Amino acid sequence: VDLKQLCCPTLREFGCEQNLLSRPDGSSSFVQGDTSVLAGVYGPAEVKVSKEIYDRATLEVVMQPKVGLPGVRERAREQCVRETCEASLLSTLHPRSSLTLVLQVVHDDGSLLSCFLNSACMALMDAGLPMSCLFAGVTCAIDTDGQVITDPNAAQEKESRALMTFAIDSTERRVMMSSTRGSFTVHELQQCIAVSQKASDKIFQFYRDSVRRRYSKTL
Repeated sequence: VDLKQLCCPTLREFGCEQNLLSRPDGSSSFVQGDTSVLAGVYGPAEVKVSKEIYDRATLEVVMQPKVGLPGVRERAREQCVRETCEASLLSTLHPRSSLTLVLQVVHDDGSLLSCFLNSACMALMDAGLPMSCLFAGVTCAIDTDGQVITDPNAAQEKESRALMTFAIDSTERRVMMSSTRGSFTVHELQQCIAVSQKASDKIFQFYRDSVRRRYSKTL
């Protein structure tokens, strides 16, 4: 076990901008290293009768790849993001209404799902939607030597024997969602969760700093 990685996980440089699109009710761009995505939130708005849920809002997540049409991989990622958002949103405050989250890939250089999660959280914040907690996405790769790499780039992902993405909540650092592929032991899974929980502290601090910067300009 790499104790240095466990105590102080290394993440690529972050960048974020909120409220950059005029049409959505909330929007954000999020950058992790060379991976970059856009998120737009629409709603609460009127919902189609066929999709109406009488006691809470209906959340739809749409993921657009950089080129071409969305496929099976996008559908799987949509589900991961939707489950995370549904767990944090207080959707019972907006019954019989619709929320739509649109995610657009700008550039994919690894850890795309965690970048989507972080962008989604910032867009939901920008839209002013009520949430029980914030969430952060962290991707971990396990290389052929068994070392854990946090926030891997595309080349590191390709070389890895296992890849895991976790959504961590801001209040108790619980795992809200996990997406895994490859082969790993139970111990390695626990190690990656511990590293992700530690890494999420940096992401939540980044959220705080960027929101503080934004509102210090407007006040």
